[in-house]
Amino acid sequence: MIVNESEGIPNRLFFRLFQTGNILQRQVQNEMGISAVQWAVLGALSRDGFEDGTSFNQLKEYLYVSRQNLDGVLKRMERDGHVVRVPDPQDRRARLVILTDTGRVFWNNLQDTIQEFYQQALDGTSFDDGVSLLHLLKKLQQGMTTISLSPEDLPDATESAKPADQNR
Repeated sequence: MIVNESEGIPNRLFFRLFQTGNILQRQVQNEMGISAVQWAVLGALSRDGFEDGTSFNQLKEYLYVSRQNLDGVLKRMERDGHVVRVPDPQDRRARLVILTDTGRVFWNNLQDTIQEFYQQALDGTSFDDGVSLLHLLKKLQQGMTTISLSPEDLPDATESAKPADQNR
């Protein structure tokens, strides 16, 4: 899609994604009592092949979250006994994040609630629409990871500081 095409569509699309992400965070917290990032960490660490954990950096990159955000969430999850961070046997400077047995039981106990959450969120969405949305979101995600704005694409800070009538 060309940005100028249908003028406001890109803005509306990105604003709708912003709203959807915020709704997801609020609803997960309200309905499950955990944050969306905690949910994502539990899901990521419970995948096949991750029984021995994953590095902090790999988890951060996989979830597309900031170091500060992930560290804060992991501290809460460690406090709750759901994860531990241990030295990486391959690289003593790095630490592995591992889902504990308590965390795995917690995750398994959430599965019925998660399925009901999905069911209610996707109510009225056909299978084909879901597949199409997944495909489109993947394309958008790939496009967003390649964004590299040049300095001339950015507004001049001195221009944006002027009152609106002086910018004309």
